[in-house]
Amino acid sequence: MSGNTIGKLFCLTSFGESHGPAIGGVVDGCPPGLPLSEADLQPDLDRRKPGQSRHVTQRREADAVKILSGVYQGHTTGTPIAFVIENTDSRSYDYDKIKDLFRPNHADYAYQQKYGLRDPRGGGRASARETAVRVAAGAIAKKYLREKLGTTIRGWCAQIGPYRFEHALDETSWAAVESNPFFCPQPERVPELEAFLAQLRRDGDSIGARVNVIASRVPAGLGEPVYDRLDADLARALMSINAVKAVEIGDGVAVIEQRGSQARDELTPQGFTANHAGGILGGISTGQDIFCSIALKPTSSIPTPARTIDVHGQATGIRTTGRHDPCVGLRATPIAEAMVALVLMDHYLRNRAQCGDARSPTPQIPALAPR
Repeated sequence: MSGNTIGKLFCLTSFGESHGPAIGGVVDGCPPGLPLSEADLQPDLDRRKPGQSRHVTQRREADAVKILSGVYQGHTTGTPIAFVIENTDSRSYDYDKIKDLFRPNHADYAYQQKYGLRDPRGGGRASARETAVRVAAGAIAKKYLREKLGTTIRGWCAQIGPYRFEHALDETSWAAVESNPFFCPQPERVPELEAFLAQLRRDGDSIGARVNVIASRVPAGLGEPVYDRLDADLARALMSINAVKAVEIGDGVAVIEQRGSQARDELTPQGFTANHAGGILGGISTGQDIFCSIALKPTSSIPTPARTIDVHGQATGIRTTGRHDPCVGLRATPIAEAMVALVLMDHYLRNRAQCGDARSPTPQIPALAPR
């Protein structure tokens, strides 16, 4: 009821606030026997953590994860996997001056109206700090899917403000994505991005971004036909990420301008001729690459003065100080990957439970080469 859990068979429940002693989660439903340790979770947490470049928040968190349960002698036991990540560099005094004010386009006002009170320190539960929990849990799902099915889930930053980036989707480009703090597939363009973000900081402003994710070698048949469609659950999970305002599957909104003769993915014995649908038809995976894209709004917490109201409803002004990302999309790639992994893992287990013995007389045709 309270909306802190995602999944039906592979479930994540997260807890904690930005400036509390720790954040953490409980993953329930992970099959037993998976080799697992903190070292399997830490690399993705390191990709997401703050303070890795001068263009993101300078909050210094090690994001060191500690597994508390569900693992014995290096393997999952099938019982709940609980883990915690300590908050070690919170600066609550940054928020003392605005604790009775509502930051425009932030969750402050909505939380106050829902609960009658709120934790103003760093946004409390609404902070992007919570996404570290998703990344840790997503790493568990990623490892299982990779080792069991050969599934890979990888993302990149496709756009920052007016700057768009091309991705060849080959191993050279994937290596390039991991070589810079922007997750940009064209690292030669990093200097212009740095100049753009530096100017935003001088302007006291922020910018939005687009992040794309591709899941490859996903088995056909995942997803349900009506309410629990795979694309619907992916959209729900990705939309739950802080600052995400739009989700696209496959060609997304581009289908508005397409004709049916263009948009359809024809089938041949040699494979699909296209992947406009993003690897999902009728809410069920086809075996092709699953392609998702998210749009993230500009950071709400900026030092530029703005109008607002206080807790008494009186008009006032606000200027947000502290440590904030000029573009929240810069660290969103591992978060988006994690949410895709959690959904795919959940649907794999659900499909195995209901349709594990089902056999189609139609051979599975090869997937198209990556988009």
